[in-house]
Amino acid sequence: MKATQELHDLGQSLWLDNITRDLLNNGTLEHYIKDFSVTGLTSNPTIFDHAFKNSTAYDAGIRQSQSQGKSGEPLFFSLAIEDLVRAADMFRPIYDRTNGVDGWVSLEVSPLLAYDTGKTLAAAKELHQYAGRPNLLIKIPGTKEGLPAIEEAIFAGIPINVTLLFSREHYLAAADAFMRGVERRIEAGLNPQVGSVASVFVSRWDGAIAGKVPTELNNKLGLVVASQTYKAYREVLASPRWQRVFNEGARPQRLLWASTGTKDPKASDVLYIKALAAPNTVNTMPEGTLNAFADHGEISHIMATDGGNYESILRQFVQAGIKIDALAAQLQDEGAKSFVKSWSELMEVLSSKTESLKKAA
Repeated sequence: MKATQELHDLGQSLWLDNITRDLLNNGTLEHYIKDFSVTGLTSNPTIFDHAFKNSTAYDAGIRQSQSQGKSGEPLFFSLAIEDLVRAADMFRPIYDRTNGVDGWVSLEVSPLLAYDTGKTLAAAKELHQYAGRPNLLIKIPGTKEGLPAIEEAIFAGIPINVTLLFSREHYLAAADAFMRGVERRIEAGLNPQVGSVASVFVSRWDGAIAGKVPTELNNKLGLVVASQTYKAYREVLASPRWQRVFNEGARPQRLLWASTGTKDPKASDVLYIKALAAPNTVNTMPEGTLNAFADHGEISHIMATDGGNYESILRQFVQAGIKIDALAAQLQDEGAKSFVKSWSELMEVLSSKTESLKKAA
């Protein structure tokens, strides 16, 4: 049995952190679903930037959109949603079989809106309606400005992937926003079942402190923060507040491990997959990491519900001068800026391709 199947049987959902039209056209995504137990996928501006740069598969779609007068953001979303609708339809049997627990795909609102609550909410509503698929999660950053939009989107019945979370505190704020939206739906007599995941980024912690801590602490901070967050997640699910809404028919917001590709070439290429095995969670993997885990991965342990011994290791990082809360804020800010940079590059790529296709016509 492949390690990917073992991980799925353990109760963790394996999602692909990638989408391209080539993956859809050449049967690769179908192969991952059938042979590697992949049950969903995520996307972001960086992923689409790379997809548009490295493929001619979008040229026909760009030409068609040109004829309709689309450019810039409208052009991007028409192309991206076309891909994600196809992927959503491939995962729809999983979504139906699990009664909406699994089988999701994700689309991010424009990163330029990360600090604008009203425009983020408006974009989330528009994109979800445009796609017209129940198993599409709209990604909204868990920034201070994003949290009210998350609550309002959940109240409006829009499934949300809360992205750019880096710490236990970030997760708890996202969980609270989700809960407020669900509680308001219950009070209004609405169906409380609204899908959501809370995406906690892991490996970026280790990249941020590389070379700044003793060697024995290399590639451990991300996992320590993940353990701390997983303990909080389990406590949240067991809390009286959550039990009350579950009793009303609500579904848990699942914890999702993001940024699980190994950045350190000296470390195992499946480091974060092995260490983050945990039931009732999601692990969204870059394509290379998914293939590596299917090839030579193994499950040696399951995450401790009490966080294990993370506190003693966390103290070592504090003693080494790492300020956890400040670094979490820095990573969230840098993550938002990184997506804005990719977004700008994406718009430039689309503009360049549009012009070159016009000249070739």
